[in-house]
Amino acid sequence: MTKAVSATDHVSVLFDRVLVKLEDSDGERRSRAGILIPATAQISKRLTWAKVVAVGPHVRSVDVGSRVLFSAEDRFEVELDGEDFILLRERDLHAVSKDEKEQETGLYL
Repeated sequence: MTKAVSATDHVSVLFDRVLVKLEDSDGERRSRAGILIPATAQISKRLTWAKVVAVGPHVRSVDVGSRVLFSAEDRFEVELDGEDFILLRERDLHAVSKDEKEQETGLYL
């Protein structure tokens, strides 16, 4: 059986950089009341969620596979093997979504 090779398998991210892939969406979203908001509607200062696909050696708070929240203004777009990715600095991330299945002891040293 052969392993599928992804675009990020041959790229090493440096320093405090985080390589993310935007989650698949057509840009449309629904309000809490169920109103469809088209992708063309401009919302100033709207943050975006993405999935982390690679991290640099100095990144401390994010792991590959995490979901992160960042500003669309702070990004650098890059194309690898026909796929679009975004390169960010760790300090440009606003939040990290934790996996619900993760168990923590609640102890911090």
